[in-house]
Amino acid sequence: MLCEIRLSTSVISHGFQLVRKLISAGLEVCVDLTGSSPLTQTGMADFVPGRTVIDVVQRKRVKYMAKYAAIEYGFLPFSFSSFGELEEDAVTLLKRIRKENGLNLKAMDSEQLREHGHKMVDFIADYYKNIENFPVLSQVEILSNCNIKDALSVTDLHFEMIRVALLLFEDIRPGYLRKLLPDSAPVQPESLESVLEDVQTKILPGVTHWQSPDYFAYFPSNSSVAGFLGEMLSGGINMVGFSWITSPAATELEMIVLDWLANLLKLPSDFLSKGPGGGAIQGTASEALLVVLLAARDKVLREVGKDALGRLVVYGSDQTHSSLQKACQIAGIHPENCRLLRTDTCNEYALSPESLTDAISHDVASGLIPLFLCATIGTTSSTAVDPLLALGKITKRYGIWFHVDAAYAGSACICPEYRHYLNGVEEADSFNMNCHKWFLTNFDCSALWIKDRNALIQSLSTNPEFLKNKASQEGTVVDYKDWQIPLGRRFRSLKLWMVLRLYGVENLQSYIRNHINLAKIFDDLVAQDPRFEIVATRTFSLVCFRLLPANKNEEYVNKVNRELLDVVNSSGKIFISHTVLSGRYVLRLVVGAPLTEERHVIAAWKLFQEAASTFIEN
Repeated sequence: MLCEIRLSTSVISHGFQLVRKLISAGLEVCVDLTGSSPLTQTGMADFVPGRTVIDVVQRKRVKYMAKYAAIEYGFLPFSFSSFGELEEDAVTLLKRIRKENGLNLKAMDSEQLREHGHKMVDFIADYYKNIENFPVLSQVEILSNCNIKDALSVTDLHFEMIRVALLLFEDIRPGYLRKLLPDSAPVQPESLESVLEDVQTKILPGVTHWQSPDYFAYFPSNSSVAGFLGEMLSGGINMVGFSWITSPAATELEMIVLDWLANLLKLPSDFLSKGPGGGAIQGTASEALLVVLLAARDKVLREVGKDALGRLVVYGSDQTHSSLQKACQIAGIHPENCRLLRTDTCNEYALSPESLTDAISHDVASGLIPLFLCATIGTTSSTAVDPLLALGKITKRYGIWFHVDAAYAGSACICPEYRHYLNGVEEADSFNMNCHKWFLTNFDCSALWIKDRNALIQSLSTNPEFLKNKASQEGTVVDYKDWQIPLGRRFRSLKLWMVLRLYGVENLQSYIRNHINLAKIFDDLVAQDPRFEIVATRTFSLVCFRLLPANKNEEYVNKVNRELLDVVNSSGKIFISHTVLSGRYVLRLVVGAPLTEERHVIAAWKLFQEAASTFIEN
């Protein structure tokens, strides 16, 4: 239905309310403000949700026309001259819309699901089709660091939306969304079309596009066709598989698919479900680290007594993920007993076995109890690789729980040429990799393997009467509720199963190799430009580099690179992140988005070169 609204000045404020009601009902609305003041026109544009076309060529007059997604009802003209007439017609129209359009979405109905599901898939597919047209970094973040003059100087066609947004909302800051959405939930149902319109115009401007081919920040968070289909199927079945009896297929598929992946990684047989250990899917690597730390803590405390909690010591390096510190806080490990041992360039920021031995010897001599070591394959800052074999021998000598965090780089180790980075994993008590980072499996899916499942179960098991059942009581099944923090769990193994089946091992290996090759191309380009330096040796698909200005004062160099990062990210063309290595502010570019091609990497490098030239000229 197309609804044309002509509003006189006397009813303009009530007209705002009417327009919002009609749009919420799913109508296409044309607002004719002929003869209205510029203030009224501006107010309508700010008030009405949706796309707004702005003519600012002459800068003398601003015209607004708001149009919204149509639904198939024909054409209805309205011309209101009094508030009473406006309100009466609005109520009548809205009742008719709800009756004819059937905004009575049922709790579950197969045909409604089919109809709306098709629309949602189309919306998502169009999002991916046009994802390169979005500024990678959230427009809210970009605009909060800009002023109107800067934004209006942007000439790229696909950044027109930034200029429009700035003209409408000069003060785009944290909390922007609250200004655009109602203060309360709607009393009456709204159409899917109006919701998707809000997603397009209000939500997406506040989204950083992690799946953009120009996203090079942090570590990747992969999505894929197979992963998306698995997520749909999991959401469709929507079971809560906390124990075997609640859905045997969910538990058994998880065991099977994690055995598949363990075999691809050539993990020791003790990590397989047929042995004393097994695998379980956690939400994140942080959760995986926490549960094995709890298992290690309780195992030792059962031997030495609960009063020894304050003497337990946890080890990692200054490159270990911050989740280790958070896990220690939750597990009650005293902050002063969390040892983050220093690394340096001579070891490529890997943990030195000698420094670990020295730290342990000192703690033992001080009457403390070495408890836990977290080693990393592919650290966050530089993808350093800790020497597992040497570290494992040390932990075995002192009876320390040895955990390996391969959240990012574990995926690469399915390729034979990178498997050697896992040499020594046979010494580990637990091993983790995030399939949702670089393995084409939609978030969240973090695979954890453990050698002794009983250690985990003894620490995390609860058995209230209402969960008791014959299979669990007989001990013949796995109940994953006892392998994790929460009780409930989703059917996440479906995603991983579909990824492995629909892509196959060879395609997954090619996918990883392609990203590593693209990172090598960028690494080579940086190395060829004397204005830049490579800060850490590239191991996988992360390049650590920085601009070196003529003034080599370290504080100044750090300042220049901070500014370079802001300039590049604020362009909206790419998004990267940073780290600090040995006191040096370092730029990180990691290749890992499914849509990234060589042209995106080349374009990113050209952007850095152009920005560097501007910095040097100034």
